[in-house]
Amino acid sequence: MKISKTLIAIHLLFLLVTSTSFAQQTDTVAKAPKWYDTFSIRGYAQLRYNRLLETNPELKNEQGDKSWGDNGGLFLRRIRLVFYGQISKRVYFYLQPDFATAGSSGNLNFGQLRDAYFDLGLDDKNEFRIRLGQSKIPYGFENMQSSQNRLPMDRADGTNSAFVNERDLGAFFYWAPKKIRARFDMLVKQGLKGSGDYGVFAFGLFNGQTANKPEANNQQHWVTRFTYPIAIGKQIVEASIQGYTGAYNVTESQTSKGVKVKADRNYLDQRVAASFILYPQPFGIQAEYNVGKGPTYNKATDSIEVKNLNGGYVTLSYLTKIKKQVLIPFARAHYYNGGKKHELDARAYDVKELEIGLEWQPVKQFELVCQYTMSSRRFEDHELQDNLQKGNLLRLQAQVNF
Repeated sequence: MKISKTLIAIHLLFLLVTSTSFAQQTDTVAKAPKWYDTFSIRGYAQLRYNRLLETNPELKNEQGDKSWGDNGGLFLRRIRLVFYGQISKRVYFYLQPDFATAGSSGNLNFGQLRDAYFDLGLDDKNEFRIRLGQSKIPYGFENMQSSQNRLPMDRADGTNSAFVNERDLGAFFYWAPKKIRARFDMLVKQGLKGSGDYGVFAFGLFNGQTANKPEANNQQHWVTRFTYPIAIGKQIVEASIQGYTGAYNVTESQTSKGVKVKADRNYLDQRVAASFILYPQPFGIQAEYNVGKGPTYNKATDSIEVKNLNGGYVTLSYLTKIKKQVLIPFARAHYYNGGKKHELDARAYDVKELEIGLEWQPVKQFELVCQYTMSSRRFEDHELQDNLQKGNLLRLQAQVNF
């Protein structure tokens, strides 16, 4: 009888243990995240008008805003949707199309890929990571800074002339301590106009023909960058140095008939840049300057040659808050002398520009920018020779963030 009771007790204990274990397993399964819980969606859109107080309809800015000048009207500059998420402890993905791209037919608002990459963490803290895919090249603070956060409406020619759309297909290694990665994130989320997290140290290779273009010469570009945001009391100061080198292929579709080019169409393409940023708390300074060599149109010989280039900018700003509204007056002076390899005939530029503006954020989801631009632009190719355009214009931009 005692043996039977003992067996019954053991059996009941076994049932209790197994049922508890099963319940724990069921609870674990129930708490497993769904596929749609591993990523998020955000975005922004920009509507512009550039013709107010315009003094010269022939003044253009092809790389920046194509609605400058004659026949420019209301213009959707960007419509971005971003899909992103930490889909596992060490894997992060980022996908961003744009739906305001101009087509080759002259029509507007086509969809085109901007970013498509994933980060693979090499340690438990993801301080060391590798980025694979199409993404921004770690060169130039303003180039990496999202247009959603930038104060002036367009990037400065001096540094932006390095890469159209700031992106390319590549493989990049990034390193930053966890504390500094959190600081990069804070500088964006708190509205201090940060550039995002591209590491303290970056090194990588990329095709070199710029985003959404096929490789043309079987030669990759190399890039490296070092930056560090230092907290000094309540202020944060960031200093950077970066550079890249490679051979850019000026393809047949990028040249006018009759323009002289090298037999293999490959041209040295290299730059080095320095950056200094004092984040606006409340006074801000953002300054960059770069020098290098690249393909440039020479009207004296009607040919594309490797020539020296240089340029940079200084942006001053003052961030103030009135109740829950944000006001940021700003001014930027920028200069560039050199070629733009991705434009027709590696078009030669000499740009001097001064911009004065105000960004108003009545609510977090909406921004209005008013900017007065005083510009002198010489841009010359086989068809446009001795082409110097000067003028002023008042520009307006409405931006919605979601």
